[in-house]
Amino acid sequence: MAKLLVVDDEKNLRLVVQKELSRQGHEVETASDGEAAWELLETQDFDVLLCDINMPRLDGISLLRRLREKSQNPPEVILLTGQGTVETAIESMKLGAYDYLTKPYRIAELAALVTQAAEKQQLKIDNQRLRAQLERTTNKDLPDIVAESPQMKEVLRLVQRVAPSDTSVLITGESGTGKELIAQAIHRLSRRTNKTFIDLNCAALQDSLLESELFGHEAGAFSGARARKLGLFEIADGGTLFLDEVMEMPSQLQSKLLRALETRAFFRVGGVKKVEVDVRLVAATNRNTRQSVAEGVFRADLLYRINSFEIYIPPLRERREDIEPLARHLLHKVVGVNAPELSPQAIDALTNYSWTGNVRQLRNCLERAALLCDNGKITTKELPPEVVHNSEKTMVSFSYSEPQTNVTNTFQNVPANVSPTNLRDIERQQILNALDQTGWHRGKTAELLGISPSTLYRRLREYNLETR
Repeated sequence: MAKLLVVDDEKNLRLVVQKELSRQGHEVETASDGEAAWELLETQDFDVLLCDINMPRLDGISLLRRLREKSQNPPEVILLTGQGTVETAIESMKLGAYDYLTKPYRIAELAALVTQAAEKQQLKIDNQRLRAQLERTTNKDLPDIVAESPQMKEVLRLVQRVAPSDTSVLITGESGTGKELIAQAIHRLSRRTNKTFIDLNCAALQDSLLESELFGHEAGAFSGARARKLGLFEIADGGTLFLDEVMEMPSQLQSKLLRALETRAFFRVGGVKKVEVDVRLVAATNRNTRQSVAEGVFRADLLYRINSFEIYIPPLRERREDIEPLARHLLHKVVGVNAPELSPQAIDALTNYSWTGNVRQLRNCLERAALLCDNGKITTKELPPEVVHNSEKTMVSFSYSEPQTNVTNTFQNVPANVSPTNLRDIERQQILNALDQTGWHRGKTAELLGISPSTLYRRLREYNLETR
C-alpha cells in the first residue's frame, strides 16, 4: 500500500480517483493545482504523484521539472492528460515521469500502474537504507554470553521473557559487564531478528554531531552538509536501536528523543518533512538512574519511557562462578583453537581478584598473559602482580551502583569512614597517577584504569584535567 497525491483541477475527477484508490488500501491526498501540490510535497513524503498536465498556476510538466530540480527524494510521477501529444509524452519521460496516461482511462489500469510505481519507489528507499546499513554491518550470530552464576542465568531468563515483545529495555550495570551483548541477544531473540540492529555510543560523539547521527540531516542544514543523510533512527526502521551510555545525551536532545519515541516520528536536522519509523529502543547506562534524575542530568519522563523493563547486570566480582569459564572463553576468542591453558594457580588468582573493569579488564589481562606464556600454559608469572597478590590498587569505581550499595562494595580498598569529598579526591589522584604512568595517553590510561575511554573523558572534564 502506498501514499499517493492526486493533483487535478477537475474536482469530481480527483475525488473519484481518491475514493477508488483509497478503497484499495492506499492513503490518498488531493490538490487542485501544481502550487497546492508543491506545498504538500515540501512537508510530506509521497510514494506516487498522479498529476494532470493542464492546470492553473503551475502545470504538470512544470511541477515535474521543479521536483527534479529541488526534491532530493521525489515520488514516482504518473502524468494524466486529456490532450495527449507525442511531444508532451516524450518531454515527461525525459523529466523522469514513471508513465503517461491519456484520459479517459480505466481505474483498474490506473491502479495497476500505481502499484508498479509504488514498488519502484519502495525499492529506491530500501536501496538507500541498505547502503546505509552496510556501513554499519553487525554480526548476525547470537552473542556469546557465559552464564554459570545464578545472577547471569537470571539475566538470560529476563532477556528471553522480554525479547519477543516491543517493550523498551534499559540495561544497567558497571562499565565492562557486557551490556551490549545483552542488547544484541534481545534483538536476536525478538521478532525483529531479520531486521537491522543499530548501535550508538552517546558519549562517543560531540553534542553537535549526535543529533545529526540519530535523526539525519537535509542538504544545507549546516556547513558541510552537502547531501541528505539518513539518521540511525531511519536506518533502524523495523529493527532495534541500541543507545549505549544513554544518560550522557545532552539535555536539549533528550526532549527530541522523547518526542520521537512517543510519536514514532521525527524531523531530520534542517528538514520540514516528518519521517515515520517503527523502531524498538534498547538503552544502557553505567550511571545510577535515580541519582541522575535527582541531579537534573537526565529527564525523568524520558527515563520512564525507556525504562519499561530494566535488566541489571551484576559486576564480575559478584558472580565469581563466571570468571573461570569466561576466562577460557575469552582466551579461545582472542587466540583461537590453540589457546593456552590456565594453570590451577592462575585460575585461583583470577577468581579471587575483584576486577573493577569487569569483563573488559579480564580480557586485557588474558591478552597480555597469552602473549607472555610459554609451552601453551598461563601461570601466575604471566599475570599482573596485583592479580596474583590480590592487591588491587586503591581504585575508585566509575560505574553504576544501586543507592543501597555499601561504600565498601563500590570502592575497593577504601575505608568505610571516608567521606564522599575525600573519595572524589582519591578518584582524581588515581586518574592523575595513571595519566603520569602513560604519558597522558588517554587510551592507555583508560585501559590501565579498567574503564571505557568515554568514562575517562567525562571524569577529565569533571576534574578539569583535559589539558596536561
